[in-house]
Amino acid sequence: MEFDALLLSRLQFAFTIGFHIIFPAFTIGLASFLAVLEGLYLFTKRQVFLNLFFFWVKVFALAFGMGVVSGVVMSYQIGTNWSVFADMTGSVLGPLFGYEVLTAFFLEASFLGIMLFGWKLVGPRLHFTATCFVAVGTLISAFWILSANSWMQTPAGYTVEDGLFVATDWLAVIFNPSFPSRFAHMVAAAYLTTALVVLASAAWLMLVRRATGEVKVMARMAIFTIALLAPLQILIGHESGVVAHEYQPAKVAAMEGWWETRAGQPTHLFALPDQDAETNHFEVSIPALGSWVVAGDTSAELEGLDAFAAEDRPPVAIVFWSFRIMVGLGILMLVLGAWGGFLWWRGKIRTSRLFQWFALAMGPSGFIAVLAGWITAEVGRQPFVVYGALRTADAVSPVDGAQVAASLLVFMIVYAIIFSAGALYILRVLHKGPDSAEQPPDKDTPGVGLDLTGEPT
Repeated sequence: MEFDALLLSRLQFAFTIGFHIIFPAFTIGLASFLAVLEGLYLFTKRQVFLNLFFFWVKVFALAFGMGVVSGVVMSYQIGTNWSVFADMTGSVLGPLFGYEVLTAFFLEASFLGIMLFGWKLVGPRLHFTATCFVAVGTLISAFWILSANSWMQTPAGYTVEDGLFVATDWLAVIFNPSFPSRFAHMVAAAYLTTALVVLASAAWLMLVRRATGEVKVMARMAIFTIALLAPLQILIGHESGVVAHEYQPAKVAAMEGWWETRAGQPTHLFALPDQDAETNHFEVSIPALGSWVVAGDTSAELEGLDAFAAEDRPPVAIVFWSFRIMVGLGILMLVLGAWGGFLWWRGKIRTSRLFQWFALAMGPSGFIAVLAGWITAEVGRQPFVVYGALRTADAVSPVDGAQVAASLLVFMIVYAIIFSAGALYILRVLHKGPDSAEQPPDKDTPGVGLDLTGEPT
């Protein structure tokens, strides 16, 4: 049996990064949520906020650790499966990854121990400072990783010397054209992902009749976040799409299922793209809406896939449907936030079982939307790994396909065991819900903090 090393290397990297991305997408928002909870406790002295902090910090500790472990795997994978890519782009991307370690990972590692185990050892203000530094560290990490990935999408500030990419303007490299909107889009997605998990956890506890004061606070904070960020995320996503159309028109054409260059491009609500026949089957469309959304003019002429050589087009069906999954979930988040805000205003969050079931079902939607968005972005730039400058087929290592297949199988087995166990533990913690306490603890109160198992002591 003959194995395709390129295809298998792509599948292996997609598999590992698909597992990895869900953890930063959660911990970025959760770290900020923890900082807000601890800040509210210091400001109001209300015990409910501290109880929630100690409840969610257990989840954060496990998710953060799983994110670090899954991220380390990818760095080795670049060297084993994508050595040509690493060699050609290392002088540009290497420093960006290095800055992420120096400015973000060291910051997180330095203060994470204080955040997790230092409640009884340091003063409340210093502990809060440590929590804030961890939250800032997660955002700085996202900054550098999104900068590097965005440079691969819209490369700038470089030249090619002897077949190698060399940076000529570091500000142009870091703040490449797609970076600002993509960074904002990812951070908003992370906050929404966290809010959806928090709301789903609160909804479950309400459904099983364990709606304590902590649960009600969780629900309100999550609803506020979703109601605020869901519409904002749609606007940020639109801006990201406008930038993509300017610099990656083939990607946008695939996202929209546009095969022909024409004025008044439609928006296809549903279609089955056929790449071989270069057409869509069973189209359900809104005429001219696509041109208005992208260009602000219903009569604007926009490029279709016929403007690009067949070998330069991305896999259309994958990009088309992953984009619609992301957008569809975004619309549902908008509905969830608006509905939750209305019920909050009417004082009926605890009594609306239908809303609680809807919120519970939407719990994993943030992760799904992040994965769908990542697929849209990464598959949409194919067949390039550095858009327009380096083809994916030219970046793969000269490895045997059978070896890649074997390592992929091992990854799938190990990840299935380890991450399933981690996910089940997190679900058990969420099922239990936060504990209530009668007196606000201080650093001299015995039994307040975290032991090495992550349980309240």
